[in-house]
Amino acid sequence: MMQGPDIGKAIFEHTSDSRVVELPFGLGEWHLPTGWHLFGIDVSPTKHVVFMVVAAILVFVTVRIAGRQIERRHREGKAPHGFGAAIEAIVLFVRNDVAIANIGHGGEKFAPYILTLFFFILYCNLFGLLPWGATATGNLAVTGTLALTAFVTVEVSGLVTLGPKGYLKTIVFVPPGITGIGAVLMALIMTPIEIIGKLVKPFALTLRLFANMTAGHFVILALLGLIFIFSSWLVAAATVAFVVFMMLLELLVAFLQAYIFALLTSVFIGMMRHAH
Repeated sequence: MMQGPDIGKAIFEHTSDSRVVELPFGLGEWHLPTGWHLFGIDVSPTKHVVFMVVAAILVFVTVRIAGRQIERRHREGKAPHGFGAAIEAIVLFVRNDVAIANIGHGGEKFAPYILTLFFFILYCNLFGLLPWGATATGNLAVTGTLALTAFVTVEVSGLVTLGPKGYLKTIVFVPPGITGIGAVLMALIMTPIEIIGKLVKPFALTLRLFANMTAGHFVILALLGLIFIFSSWLVAAATVAFVVFMMLLELLVAFLQAYIFALLTSVFIGMMRHAH
């Protein structure tokens, strides 16, 4: 009796990190080098690292090419069009309606960081939709590091904007109008809550992006597994149709999650800079 493919193994191999990168168009596999150590820590590249490097390069190339196209069109006295116009529209939307609109006064200083977050996460998300690709944002270490950069940006910007005394008030919180022993009691009660609130924000960013980018792949691969389990043309046709729908939905989710991460980061920066 022939044994069908191990669906669970296939799902976890696709969504987990590894030392092997599947090459496109059936060209085989690329076994990544091992044995790289720095201060006793294994820093050998993995599949997700490779796709993150490619995503970072694409962010630079995308903005560079679009910028040159727009600059050339302006020199010719013409409006941008094509690829340059599309990227310009995205950049202006993220800059004006995400960064500046939610950060408030001085938000233009953070626009490059927010734009970098958006495009980097977007490319990482889109790579996961390729048959031979991998979703680096489906790795907790990756989403946690992105959230950590947001956390540091939020807290440092608050410290610079509010000053040490104003920043301390975002930790040791006492409602206005309360003095004496009441103020002490409120500080004792609210300080742990404020600290937890600061830590929950990057934790939520980490889990939201990780969960959304992992769940879709689990669903799609599980649906494809139904074809091998039931071995029916009717089931196969229905499954393929639903998988196509899910892939289109995942394409939307890829853009949506990049937007949400950038949006929430902007909101958190604005909340800290304008704590009053």
